[in-house]
Amino acid sequence: MVASRAIGSLSRFTASRTFRCTGYICRNFTGSSALRTRTHVNYRVKGDVAVVRINSPNSKVNTLNKELQSEFVEVMNEIWASDQIRSAVLISSKPGCFIAGADINMLGACKTADEVRQLSQEGQRVFEKLEKSTKPIVAAINGSCFGGGLELAIACQYRVATKDKKTVLGVPEVLLGILPGAGGTQRLPSMVGLPAAFDMMLTGRNIRADRAKKMGLVDQLVDPLGPGLKPPEERTIEYLEEVAVTFAKGLADKKISPKRDKGLVEKLTSYAMNIPFVRQQVYKKVEEQVQKQTKGLYPAPLKIIDVVKTGIEQGKDAGYLSESQKFGELAMTRESKALMGLYHGQVMCKKNKFGTPQKEVKHLAVLGAGLMGAGIAQVSVDKGLKTILKDATLTGLGRGQQQVLKGLNDKVKKKTLTSFERDFIFSNLTGQLDYQGFEKADMVIEAVFEDLSLKHRVLKEVEAVIPAHCVFASNTSALPINEIAAVSKRPEKVIGMHYFSPVDKMQLLEIITTEKTSKDTTASAVAVGLKQGKVIIVVKDGPGFYTTRCLAPMMSEVIRILQEGVDPKKLDSLTTGFGFPVGAATLVDEVGVDVAKHVAEDLGKAFGERFGGGSLELLKQMVSKGFLGRKSGKGFYIYQEGVKNKSLNSDMDSILESLKVPPKPDVSSDEDVQYRLVTRFVNEAALCLQEGILATPTEGDIGAVFGLGFPPCLGGPFRFVDLYGAQKVVDRLRKYEAAYGNQFTPCQLLIDHANSSTKKFYQ
Repeated sequence: MVASRAIGSLSRFTASRTFRCTGYICRNFTGSSALRTRTHVNYRVKGDVAVVRINSPNSKVNTLNKELQSEFVEVMNEIWASDQIRSAVLISSKPGCFIAGADINMLGACKTADEVRQLSQEGQRVFEKLEKSTKPIVAAINGSCFGGGLELAIACQYRVATKDKKTVLGVPEVLLGILPGAGGTQRLPSMVGLPAAFDMMLTGRNIRADRAKKMGLVDQLVDPLGPGLKPPEERTIEYLEEVAVTFAKGLADKKISPKRDKGLVEKLTSYAMNIPFVRQQVYKKVEEQVQKQTKGLYPAPLKIIDVVKTGIEQGKDAGYLSESQKFGELAMTRESKALMGLYHGQVMCKKNKFGTPQKEVKHLAVLGAGLMGAGIAQVSVDKGLKTILKDATLTGLGRGQQQVLKGLNDKVKKKTLTSFERDFIFSNLTGQLDYQGFEKADMVIEAVFEDLSLKHRVLKEVEAVIPAHCVFASNTSALPINEIAAVSKRPEKVIGMHYFSPVDKMQLLEIITTEKTSKDTTASAVAVGLKQGKVIIVVKDGPGFYTTRCLAPMMSEVIRILQEGVDPKKLDSLTTGFGFPVGAATLVDEVGVDVAKHVAEDLGKAFGERFGGGSLELLKQMVSKGFLGRKSGKGFYIYQEGVKNKSLNSDMDSILESLKVPPKPDVSSDEDVQYRLVTRFVNEAALCLQEGILATPTEGDIGAVFGLGFPPCLGGPFRFVDLYGAQKVVDRLRKYEAAYGNQFTPCQLLIDHANSSTKKFYQ
């Protein structure tokens, strides 16, 4: 519920577009000169309705920071004190955002749980005053309404929202390792019912406006307007305001009731929730699901259940007190610090630090219509890029085009696209067997098989037809980019763009630069990746780059552990129990045994004995028998279409038995098995930073979590070292080094951090 959603779900916190409503909120003001100097919140009076405008300066989104909260309280006090004002509307000046949530930097600045608790109680007091306001307050929601923004909205007497794709509501605090701390845990259950409230708070799920209306989270919907004399966004905001003002007047005049008529199902659910036995069963069932899905590694979900239960069983006052206390406790946990670190890292990795490219990429060509090539094409046409998909065979091309169409059809089924939008997007794709149209390409992404001679051939063919400004990018997981670029006439235009499978679901894009890659080429690659919706890390060239290089020694250790007699199911259980979303043996099957063998051979040659561990013979025998993993139906497990629970492949027993090695008792406990895998990963990540493959620890953590499934609750390898302790990591490595040799020798960077208590990757 949480661990499985933590990777990737943070993306919705990122900003939308900027909008300035010049001169609008600054006219017809009443009040003192102090009012006119406000920078975050202002208001004007329309008849007897105060229209309160929220607009954080120099920011694409509104966040509930101290300045905004202070000005909001001032404004509301003036409204409550005025005899001329009978109701109010709260609206944002930013079309893509109502309020994106509280400013989590406020939490980062707190040193103790008590300081965080006080922040929570301040928010509770402000929103309780809103809830008890004798003057009706209408929240007019357009765009993102998350966290503290939704808590503010549900404290109002009425909510009107635009029926727009960009209007989404949610309480994603659980994804940051905390809980809604401004009354949300107490108001949501009574507003949408206990089951729906638990679902929202325990998953951090986004709720679209139409769904929010059905749930009772929103009272009225407003259709967005198209273009006119003004841009559509501006017209929609003005229309939303008019509608909200009308409802505010109606509420003040008692012509509209703030109480919503509930349907039969809601009434029955509400009746059932009034029965103590039923409630206890709900609590029990939800706790069981949370334990099963989080393995107890994430404390926030259980605290959310506890706080909600306290409010329902002991009353709202006890609930609010429990909410603020648990909010403070959670903000100080390692898990929260790790998850917040990932949030900050993701924000950083969604910016182009290389500047604006000289020429925008409008026409893209993808070479190879296999799983990866078709995936790259899908995430490109999806974002409006004119894309050519080229393959060597008609069969391969047809399969690739069908994959793109299936991905778009899935979105139609989920109602995130209309059939008209799907057809329009698909029209951006041109499938072909030749290089026609490549003379207009601004970028070519090559996604052919991992064979250097093949990549050399297509690079030469492409360079004969593309324009001078065109960037050539190779989607390779391990082949050094400088070797690919060796045959290029313009190596400054060659770059690596390593996508992860499935491309439409995996958020990470690893961009690889050589010493000859120009800054403008890098800027173009980053710009395309951002347009495709990716989280981007930029690393230096080298065998395995960063992600594959970190994964390879861990995979080698996986093979050794299997040879030592740990069966695949137990190994999977140990790794998921540590926080990995996919078990280690299953991961080999998912990656592909042939791919794992190919990478192990290449990196083994590059790094020698240090990348040793398990016998490569195990992978060779699996490949020879056709056990390639999920794609062939057999690997360590047997995979059958439509069968969810996979069974062990008994044909693997003889292979494992023939290659069995005796385990070493001192380093073979369940905990040791877990730490042998994790420390090899962490040590290699630190070595990449030490050698300059990585520019920053942040990119290392983002790459590990979003690309390789490193446990989000640990925050990535570098955050893990900071929180667990560098000395403890080095001690673990030394222990395993004594048993297995230089494969566990700690790198100098980790030793330096262990020798100095003040050295941290994150200050």
